[in-house]
Amino acid sequence: MVELSDKQIAEYWHRSYRTADGLWFMKVEEKYGFDMALDIDDKVWKVFPKIQARMIKSMGGLEKGIDGLFEAVTTKLSLEGFTFGAERDGDGGGFRIVISECPWHNIMITAGREGLSGKVGTLICNSEYSVWASEFGDDIRFELSDQICEGCKSCILKFSSAPAGIP
Repeated sequence: MVELSDKQIAEYWHRSYRTADGLWFMKVEEKYGFDMALDIDDKVWKVFPKIQARMIKSMGGLEKGIDGLFEAVTTKLSLEGFTFGAERDGDGGGFRIVISECPWHNIMITAGREGLSGKVGTLICNSEYSVWASEFGDDIRFELSDQICEGCKSCILKFSSAPAGIP
């Protein structure tokens, strides 16, 4: 048996996760076409983030609310290899994340599918991060503005708590 360091083990699982996601999509696309693959992928990304969020919440001993979400999302992004900065709103009611490098977009470029990255990113990121927000509170809202996959220099993710009584 080969002895691997913790870093090598993490890299093995990290690459396996990304590869499985990409292969799954491509095989569904081959059989049913791009639009059907994207629709199914969207359905997956409305469930999978619940699992991820709950796992990080449990592992980190995080509470529901905007502070717990901040810790969880920044942990997730770090684990997945994003380059980003995060800042809390002055009033503590939300936060903003500015992503300067997205590994998922980079994979699309490497695969020669950059032209599809915006369509995939817009749908999947909105689904994924909305689910993350809902896992930390029904009152937390998500907004995706700028997107690297749509030609912007960064992605901007905004999370905010709705004031009491406002849906």
